[in-house]
Amino acid sequence: MPKEFPEQISSILATQLPGEIAHERVMSKKRPKTSEAKLFESEYRDSAVGIFIYKEKSSFKSLLIQRPDYEGTHGGQISFPGGKSEEKDESLEYTARRESFEEVGIPLGEGKLLGTLTEVYIPVSKFRVQPYVFYLDQLPKLTPDTYEVAGIIPFDLIDFKSLKIKHKSIPTRQGITLKNMAYFDIDRKVVWGATALMLSELQEVIRLSEI
Repeated sequence: MPKEFPEQISSILATQLPGEIAHERVMSKKRPKTSEAKLFESEYRDSAVGIFIYKEKSSFKSLLIQRPDYEGTHGGQISFPGGKSEEKDESLEYTARRESFEEVGIPLGEGKLLGTLTEVYIPVSKFRVQPYVFYLDQLPKLTPDTYEVAGIIPFDLIDFKSLKIKHKSIPTRQGITLKNMAYFDIDRKVVWGATALMLSELQEVIRLSEI
């Protein structure tokens, strides 16, 4: 495994970002592209997530979190650490870092910024999410906020590189069952929706690397 993997990822994010082509692999037919949604939706809320890549022994990994099973739109779902921007946040990158600190305990100053993935619009909650990709030489001890995080899900990027997209019917909090929805099976968890869009693009970025 090349030592320069983080540098490769940074270069790919800057010059070969797969964008919405990667999103389309896991999007439902009714879901608008973010670039299209922005044309008719002006009352969105800005938010950001942190995608932390870290080295563990001879491999590179990242992590997801599972939300507690509450009654809200995203209760029980799998996501990257993150949340909505606050007035005091100096930037969306800071939002991603702050939320990651609050939710899983990654210190604000840790993690080199490698770049960003394509933003994702979430119609059901009207969030526009900017994913930031960071690199950690070593994952710090995590201290999840039990109010916001029910579990932490690490996953290996080499295994993820060849992970196949699956499809199934997925029930929602609104009492609707979404048929033939694309998802990733990570640690026996169904990862779909906006997070699946981000993962799809991340997977394409990793495939362009020499990992």
